[in-house]
Amino acid sequence: MKYPMTITFDDFLKVDIRVGTILRAEPFPEARKPAIKLYIDFGSDIGEKKSSAQITTHYTPKSLIGKQVMAVVNFPPRQIGSFMSEVLCLGFPDANGEVVLSSPTISIPNGGRMF
Repeated sequence: MKYPMTITFDDFLKVDIRVGTILRAEPFPEARKPAIKLYIDFGSDIGEKKSSAQITTHYTPKSLIGKQVMAVVNFPPRQIGSFMSEVLCLGFPDANGEVVLSSPTISIPNGGRMF
């Protein structure tokens, strides 16, 4: 595969990436890999969605409350143990491969779509 793989703009538009604010965050000790349960407000059109995120290196549940994050909101839900993860939070690896969440640098309305 040639890297990076080329896609069309129409392909990009199929991925619905929105911003939301974390309302609650809880430890997820039952997960196979250390994770945190997130409850994220994506505004009135999408509402509150849940996500399981393997972000315990850089974040604690308490530190995440009120943080805005970017997430893919149109993937099918995924069962992770006893928890249904409804959105995929986006992030990038740090120098050690640990996830750093993607966030806007200025507060914006929940539900805003990336373009």
